[in-house]
Amino acid sequence: MAKLVFGMNQSLDGYVDHTAFTPSPTLFRHFIEEARGLAGSVYGRQMYEVMRYWDDDHPEWNAEEHAFAAAWRTQPKWVVSRSLNSVGPNARLVGNNLEGTIRELKAEHDGEIEVAGPNLAHSLSELGLIDEYRIYLHPAVLGHGKPFFAGPRPRLRLITHNLIGEDVIRMTYVPA
Repeated sequence: MAKLVFGMNQSLDGYVDHTAFTPSPTLFRHFIEEARGLAGSVYGRQMYEVMRYWDDDHPEWNAEEHAFAAAWRTQPKWVVSRSLNSVGPNARLVGNNLEGTIRELKAEHDGEIEVAGPNLAHSLSELGLIDEYRIYLHPAVLGHGKPFFAGPRPRLRLITHNLIGEDVIRMTYVPA
């Protein structure tokens, strides 16, 4: 059975913003390895549209960016959206039965399935489907943006933490 994991970069004041955090080389390598090991990813529409950047090669990319793109492209993706009519390669739209679909995915797969996007994570948290939360805490204060927890924070228990690179702490929590 797969484990559903929600993890994102977060500022000290609790916000996520993909434009605010440029990962260090060490953190980016960590994300490449994470992507390579995933059984798949579940995206909300907005986060999926951001990540579609990795569908096309860009001439300015270095070897690590190519490696991340390759890992992202090969994994299955499920996109939760009421407004999209189609999705890109290796992706499937999730219809109205979010809970049933996610329960099926967890039952049919082994390993980790990433949840991408705080709004989707909030919906899945309310359904009791997220098994683990990973906060990549950056030493930055944004003062605005989307909060990591899009609704009330679920009761959580810290199970581990580690330093990645020089200044990012990954904290891993499970529902309490």
